[in-house]
Amino acid sequence: MINNLETLEGLLYFAVRAPSGHNSQPWKFLIRENEIEIHPDFDRALPVVDPAHRELFISLGCAAENLCIAAAQYGYSARWTLQKSPKEQYFIKVSLDEFAPIGEHPLFEFIEKRQTNRSVYSGREVAETSIRQLLELPREEHIGVYFFPSGSPEFTRIRAYVLRGNRIQMTDKAFKKELLEWIRFNAKQVGKTMDGLTYRVMGSPPLPKSLGKWIVRSFLNPKTQNKSDEEKINSSSHFLMITTAGNTTKEWVAAGVYLERLLLKMTAMGIANAYLNPPCELPELAKELRDLLPINGALPTLILRLGYADPLPYSPRRTVGEVLIN
Repeated sequence: MINNLETLEGLLYFAVRAPSGHNSQPWKFLIRENEIEIHPDFDRALPVVDPAHRELFISLGCAAENLCIAAAQYGYSARWTLQKSPKEQYFIKVSLDEFAPIGEHPLFEFIEKRQTNRSVYSGREVAETSIRQLLELPREEHIGVYFFPSGSPEFTRIRAYVLRGNRIQMTDKAFKKELLEWIRFNAKQVGKTMDGLTYRVMGSPPLPKSLGKWIVRSFLNPKTQNKSDEEKINSSSHFLMITTAGNTTKEWVAAGVYLERLLLKMTAMGIANAYLNPPCELPELAKELRDLLPINGALPTLILRLGYADPLPYSPRRTVGEVLIN
């Protein structure tokens, strides 16, 4: 039974360090006698870029993996299962067994250090030995992972689809409006919301909200976005692609669990990473890319670029009290 408030707050502190689209933090937690439930917070969903809630449930899977890893530090073994509420809504149940003889998880210390690094990378190559270590991480059978090195035909194809996806999204007024709503332009905004894409993470100076929106809006166009992304892609060593056999909530959660495992291992290895997901977010592009790449007919679910870079400022997180269901 979780009867220690310090333990509870500790577990959830690490759970909410998970990544999420636009740093929207779309999760709520319900505490029961020997389990923690992770529920989607649809008030924080991204209906334009993520209309089916695929990326939302991937984020919940990442939070579940952090929770399971942190549990060992607090003397628990943990396992997750996907459940349905009486209202037919999916949520994740993490069951805890007290005082399991597990010990500290080797990835635990990297939960706080993990970050999405959107900068231009150094151009240094990630060694094949490092890629093999990442491939050794356990994953469920229906989750696939592929590494495509810079200069390979697959890398070139993915780059073309990222740029094509940008051209579609950056001419979509609804997409740009949603993105702008999650950008935090100054410290006052950050302190008020403790979420979103902050000016520091994006490498921008602090600005009044109205001025910041006007400036950023002027940059949200295909030409500017593609110029920026091409520079970043060209500085990267590999594309990493995670695939799912189908398009189900269970697969999305399992992909998130595995994603977080990969992200923490890459953090431990000093490998920077950032998402380039337009080809996965646009179904017509995802289907085309599935047929063009050697990924066993699976669906492209996530795309990241890998390389080496100096750390950036960290994204804010809401407090444990703000994410608890009373």
